[in-house]
Amino acid sequence: MADFKNYIFDFGNVLVHYVPEWIARPYLPDEAERAQVSAVVFDRLYCDKLDAGTLTEEQARKAFRARLPEHLYEKACMVQAHWVENMPPIAGMKELVQAIKARGGKLYLLSNISVEFTERYQSVPHIKEVLDLFDGLVFSGPIRMVKPQREIFQHLLERFDLKAEESIFIDDSSKNIQGAKECGIAGYLFDGDAEKLRKYLEI
Repeated sequence: MADFKNYIFDFGNVLVHYVPEWIARPYLPDEAERAQVSAVVFDRLYCDKLDAGTLTEEQARKAFRARLPEHLYEKACMVQAHWVENMPPIAGMKELVQAIKARGGKLYLLSNISVEFTERYQSVPHIKEVLDLFDGLVFSGPIRMVKPQREIFQHLLERFDLKAEESIFIDDSSKNIQGAKECGIAGYLFDGDAEKLRKYLEI
């Protein structure tokens, strides 16, 4: 196992669970209504643009109105307004991040995520607590670059003066892992098992 100096993490489904069903459930107890709203709020038609910084949540909400009845439209707005705090931590990942930091590893985040997330995450204790451990954060929305584009990996390396060959990228998407590898960064496809990742990293 290579002795990496830099550990680059994705956010959703790596540090926290990003599950539309879970995010919507507090506002939509009815299963059918929850599915209907989730299909709209979490449609990649909007989410990809939010991640790329080319669409705001306010603009997305205007689009929701045309696709939902009024009583569900209001619920959809609630889901979107509170999605950040409804992503629970993945068991063992905070402890792994802490262990990496304790042994001198450098921690970086590289996430496809909206501008609005960057404005709200610090108000969510369990998210702020783990992200405060990181040496650098790169969110796609504010810089209008997204994974797996080569540009966003190069941006991370240049911004924090990192060497690709000293770095590993942990993500739950194989195409994002491939994007990292094309820039010379080692990759690990995360499957939700923090203990397996810990063993792989020998931490």
